[in-house]
Amino acid sequence: MPGPIGTLQVGCPLWAHAPWRGTFFTRDATRPEFLPQYASVFRTSEGNSTFYGLPAPSVVARWAAEAPSDFRFCLKFPRSITHDLQLIGAEAATREFLHRVAPLGHLLGPFFLQLHASFGPRRLRDLDSYLATLPREFCYAVEVRHPDFFTPSGPATELEAVLRHRGMEWVCFDTRGLFASLADDPFTRDAQRKKPRLPLVIKSLGSTPFIRFVGDPDLSRNDETLRQWAQVVVNWLREGKSPYFFTHHPDDARAPELARRFHGLVCALEPALPGLPSFPAERESRPRQLDLL
Repeated sequence: MPGPIGTLQVGCPLWAHAPWRGTFFTRDATRPEFLPQYASVFRTSEGNSTFYGLPAPSVVARWAAEAPSDFRFCLKFPRSITHDLQLIGAEAATREFLHRVAPLGHLLGPFFLQLHASFGPRRLRDLDSYLATLPREFCYAVEVRHPDFFTPSGPATELEAVLRHRGMEWVCFDTRGLFASLADDPFTRDAQRKKPRLPLVIKSLGSTPFIRFVGDPDLSRNDETLRQWAQVVVNWLREGKSPYFFTHHPDDARAPELARRFHGLVCALEPALPGLPSFPAERESRPRQLDLL
């Protein structure tokens, strides 16, 4: 008899996006309402802002106060650690980062560490040495972008061995939808210029698979790829794993819709999963519609 399925966490790359007013957030949502409204639908988010700088202690305290107890922040390591220092001599910066966000406590999901594209197989010893210094009370996922890690040869196997040894996930970064897009708007062109075009690796090394999906701005053109992911995720859930799946959109305007679209495909395969609540903007519109009747 199959055991209980794992927990699915679906979310967006950010939770405070003013252009979502009227489509995801309520029309007049204020900034202090962004996180509570976001968390009323999704129970996780990437914290990409920490890549660019450390949040003030007051900001961390506000996040902790505004998020429900089952919310999970998946914060990105600062670029000062991963890109400027490239992990060398980064001990003090790492301690400062983890100390700064530690007040989030149980609200912390897996951190993710995105390595610079120049960080290749010759640096695996540096990576292993750095990962060995990270506190064990947190979970981590590592994203690589050097092309040599995506060839069917030794480097990928060696990287997997390092991550398994340290109990860390390999970030699955899927940009197929973005690069297959026929869109020619400035946001899509900019995303195609900045995002890596690398082969997809579907891999789970532990109990919390970590997927970052960058979609076509035409949401319907992502369905075939999302169906593939839905089956992968359902298989992981049935193994008792708890995947994190984040949907990116070229300007993130429709990232919540893309996340809901994916969640629905997973629920169609695994009816035991609860559906997502309606968006705050949709809840706001219903009383007005009833008044018109």
